Amino acid sequence: MTQSNQAPGRRSILKFGAALALGLPASMALASCAAEDPLAQQAAEGNNKNYIAGDGSVTEYAEAERGAPVELSGTLYNGTTVNSRDWQGTVTVLNFWYAACAPCRKEAPDLVALHEEFAPQGPQFFGVNIRDEQPTAEAFERSFGIPYPSFNDKDGGVLLAMTSYVPPQAVPTTLVLDRQGRVSARILGLAEKGTLSALIEAVLAE
Repeated sequence: MTQSNQAPGRRSILKFGAALALGLPASMALASCAAEDPLAQQAAEGNNKNYIAGDGSVTEYAEAERGAPVELSGTLYNGTTVNSRDWQGTVTVLNFWYAACAPCRKEAPDLVALHEEFAPQGPQFFGVNIRDEQPTAEAFERSFGIPYPSFNDKDGGVLLAMTSYVPPQAVPTTLVLDRQGRVSARILGLAEKGTLSALIEAVLAE
């Protein structure tokens, strides 16, 4: 795989200083404002308090090098069962998160903004919550105004199906799937708004 800092359309690995959250107290999960969120502030400061460093890589896969369409199914917090077979023909963004994850909280407003920005072009967004009980996850979604649904993946079914792309401790991770349901891009760690926007635009243009 080649490495580049160029615009979308090329495979690239870009380094960011993202951190991965580990086992923070549940009481921190209900902070209501991202701008004043002490967890998000820790992530921004990069002091690694209560974190291990992630590699922060952004990988874009050329069309000819993408694997088979992903195969997963799971249940959203609203009780709806979703199967990836139904995603054919639609660009899909999957964001793996949990409420006490500082980078997850820091990137949440940007994910909301990108969901709204790209809504006219049709890509769908799903969260995949790998840890929380439903009340904690829903409190997070209310606090940040998350407009798209999340899988309740505390049992690890969706994460297991995506283990080739999502290391178990690498949360947040964001995947962009093409219209065939194949992974076209992956962000390990904090999803920078401009980078994720470019990755979505690139696959929409295919």
